[in-house]
Amino acid sequence: MKSDPEFSIVAIDGPAASGKSTVARCLARRLGFSYVNSGALYRAVAWLACEHKIPLNNPFAINSRVRSSAFELKLQNKELFVRIDGINPAPHLRDEEVNRTVSYVSAIPEVREFLVRHLREFLSSDDLVMEGRDIGSMVFPDTPHKFFIDASLEVRARRRMAQGHSDDLLSRDRVDSSRRASPLIIAEDAHVIDSSSLTIDGVVGEIIGRLKIQGLSAALRLDS
Repeated sequence: MKSDPEFSIVAIDGPAASGKSTVARCLARRLGFSYVNSGALYRAVAWLACEHKIPLNNPFAINSRVRSSAFELKLQNKELFVRIDGINPAPHLRDEEVNRTVSYVSAIPEVREFLVRHLREFLSSDDLVMEGRDIGSMVFPDTPHKFFIDASLEVRARRRMAQGHSDDLLSRDRVDSSRRASPLIIAEDAHVIDSSSLTIDGVVGEIIGRLKIQGLSAALRLDS
């Protein structure tokens, strides 16, 4: 997948509760890029499956529902906006039922194919910071700006609890890493950052420093 030369993409991947979402949003703001949380799109599909009470052991039915639903996907105020069948699922994306469902829905190859195609289309609109689990390895493998944010399981669990969630991170890691379609992996040319003992500003600063070395013009302009 060749990126549109008119725009740049910074790919940020990592496991759940590694801090990648907060880092990506702050980074996008610093660079003046649009921020796309691909996980929100997969959570929206998980919400759709929950809303229609589709069993997780019926991937065909989930995929059929996705294909028959009307998706409105756009950048609004430099962030991802999603509406499905006229409904904005944003208030429900962190529901516990969605937390339990999202990894299983994300493992359906046909669902990933459908959503990856839409994620790639955003690059025709603006420079992007996009975060997820396969952005550097699958969605935009040709971007030179790839980062993998990690943290220890203990730190990630503590962060999740502070957010008021109790999903099983070890189970999610296992599902995300072992799925057949686009598993969670570290792209060979990704720069890995362990955020366990770093502040958000510390992680963002390290990324910006790396982007300057890579010659990304938006990062270079931060010093001017």
